[in-house]
Amino acid sequence: MRRKIFLPVNVLLIFGVLLAACAAPTETPVGPTVTPLEPTATAEVATAPAYKDPQVLIEERVEDLLSRMTLAEKIGQMTLVEKNSIQPQDITDKSIGGLLSGGGGYPGRNTPEGWADMVNGFQEYALRARLGIPLIYGVDAVHGHGNVKGAVVFPHNIGLGATRDPDLVEQVGQATAEEMAATGTYWNFAPVVAVPQDIRWGRTYEGYSENTELVSTLASAYIRGLQNSDFSNPSIVLATPKHYVGDGGTTWGSSDTVIWEKQFMLDQGVTDVDEATLRAVHLPPYAEAIEAGAMSIMVSFSGWGGLKMHAQKYLLTDVLKGELGFKGFLVSDWQGIDQIPGDYYSDIVTSINAGLDMIMVPYDYDAFIDGLTKAVNNGDVPMGRIDDAVRRILAAKFQLGLFERPFSDESLLPLVGSDEHRALAREAVRKSLVLLKNDNDALPLAKDTPLIFVAGIGADDVGIQCGGWTIEWQGESGNITPGTTILEAIKSAVSDDTTVVYNRWGRFETVTDEIADVGIVVVGEMPYAEGIGDRADLTLSEEDVALIKLVRERSEKIVVILISGRPMIITEHLGQWDAFVAAWLPGTEGGGVADVLFGDYPFTGKLSYRWPRSMEQVPLDPDSAEAPLFPFGYGLD
Repeated sequence: MRRKIFLPVNVLLIFGVLLAACAAPTETPVGPTVTPLEPTATAEVATAPAYKDPQVLIEERVEDLLSRMTLAEKIGQMTLVEKNSIQPQDITDKSIGGLLSGGGGYPGRNTPEGWADMVNGFQEYALRARLGIPLIYGVDAVHGHGNVKGAVVFPHNIGLGATRDPDLVEQVGQATAEEMAATGTYWNFAPVVAVPQDIRWGRTYEGYSENTELVSTLASAYIRGLQNSDFSNPSIVLATPKHYVGDGGTTWGSSDTVIWEKQFMLDQGVTDVDEATLRAVHLPPYAEAIEAGAMSIMVSFSGWGGLKMHAQKYLLTDVLKGELGFKGFLVSDWQGIDQIPGDYYSDIVTSINAGLDMIMVPYDYDAFIDGLTKAVNNGDVPMGRIDDAVRRILAAKFQLGLFERPFSDESLLPLVGSDEHRALAREAVRKSLVLLKNDNDALPLAKDTPLIFVAGIGADDVGIQCGGWTIEWQGESGNITPGTTILEAIKSAVSDDTTVVYNRWGRFETVTDEIADVGIVVVGEMPYAEGIGDRADLTLSEEDVALIKLVRERSEKIVVILISGRPMIITEHLGQWDAFVAAWLPGTEGGGVADVLFGDYPFTGKLSYRWPRSMEQVPLDPDSAEAPLFPFGYGLD
C-alpha cells in the first residue's frame, strides 16, 4: 500500500515549477494497464498542457505537443502499420501514429461491433503512451465501408460518375463516414481522383470519369461529405484523395510490378506525358480537393519524368505543398517507398526529403523506425523535415477531433447497413444506370409481363455486383455480404401474375417449349482490383456471347445488363439485342436496377467515359477520325 504524504501547498507549488522547468521529454515504458494515481493536493493547482485543451487554437496545440516530443515519438507518428503486423504494446512504446486494414483486413468477428472492439483496443494502447497521442486508423472504404460485413456497398465511382450528381455523391460520402465512425475508423483512403485515360487499367472503375472537370466536381463533393464540409460534425472521417499524381495516365506495358504471378501492365506504370499535360489533365482534381478541405493525400506508385512519384520532390513539395498550398500530410501507398531504386535506407531518405510525411510501411516497422532515426542522426534527413511532417500529421488529428473523440461512436452503430443508407445506395444505383439501346419499346418492362427468363451468374450474386474492394481486396463472387441481387429485385418488382424463371446457364428445360415474353441476361466481369484487373482484351467472353444467344432463341425480346468496371467491346453483338444497360458495379442494392427496368424511375445516367467500338480504339484518341460507339455523355432517357 502506498503511504500518502501531505506537504504544504507552497512547497508543492515550488516543487511543481521545478519539475516543469527540468522535465525533458523522455520515453517511459508503460505497461498494458494504467493505474490512476491517488489524488493529492497538487491536483488543485495542476493545469493540463495546452495540446489537451480543445479551446486552444489548433496551431497552438500542435506546437505545444511538438515541443514535448522526443525524436522517437515523432518518428513513431510518421509510421503507418498494417494491423496484423503490429505488436500492440509497440503502439504504446513506439508512439505509432497510425494503423490500417488493407483489403480483406477485417477482425476475426467481421461485424460492425467486432470492428469497433478491434480499433478501440488498438486505440487504448496509443492513449497509454507518455503523451497520449491517439492513433488514426485507415481503410479503403472506396465505395462504402466495404471491408465490413453488413455495411452498405455503394456503386463504384464509375457508376457515381454516370449520375453527374454532386449532391448525391456528397450524401454517399456522409453515409460512408457515419458507418466508418461507428467502427472507429476515421481515415478513408478515398476518393480516387485519377482521370483514367486507358480503360484497360484495372482501376478504371475507381475513377469517376475520363473527364478532368467531372472528376474534380464529384471528388470534391465526396470529400465534403466525408468531412462534413468543415470538420464540425462528430461523425467525420478524414478523406484521402489519391494517387498523386497521374496514376490514370500510365502507358500500357510500362509497369514492372508482379503480384500473384500476374504482370501488371498499366497499374504502377509510367505516366509518359509532358508537364503541361500532367498539369492540365491530372493535377486539377487535387487543387479542387485541397479547396474542399483535404488534409491527407496518398502518393502514387506510378512514375513520371524518370522518377517514381514517391521520390518526386518537385511534384510533392514544390508543386503540391508549395504552389497548391497543401497544409495536410502526404502518406505513401503500400510499401510504396520500396520501389525507389536503392537500398531501404536510401529509400527512406529520398522519400522523406521529397515530402512524404507518413509511410505505409506496412509490415517491418522497426526497420523503418531504425532507418529514419539513423538518417536523422547522420544528418541525411534534417530535423526540420521531421518536425514539418509531424506538425502536419498532428494538425490533421486535432482537426478530426481525435484527441477529444478517439474511440468509435457507438451511437452510430444502428446506421451501419441501415434502411436509410440502403435507400440512398438504391437511389445511387438507379441514377448510375446508363441505357445505351432500347429498340422495340423493350423498356420499361410491364410488371405484369406473363413470363420472364433471367440468366447469367451475375443476376443472382451480390459479390459480382459489388466488384473489387468488397470484404476482400479483390472481392469475390457469392453471398459475401447482405444485399439484394438483381434477380431478387426483379422478383419483388413484378406482379403476382408474372412468372420469373432463373437459370444461370440459360437452360430453361422446366418451361417446356414456352417462349418468354422477355429474356434478361446479366453478363460482364468477375471481381478484381488494381493491376490484377489490367486486361489487354475487353471483348465480351465467348461464354457470355453464347449465353445471350441461347436466351435470345427462347425470348420475344432480350435485355442485356452489363456488370463491369469499364466499357467493354460489344459492337458485334449489339444489333441482336433489344435493350442494353450499362449497370457498372452497382453494389449491394440491386433494387435500383429493377426500379428503372420496370419504369418506377426513368433512366437518367450518362456515360462518364467514351465507349469504344473495338480494341483498336483503346486507348481512345480524341483526334481519331473514327467516332466511338457511344460518345462521352451519351445515355437514353
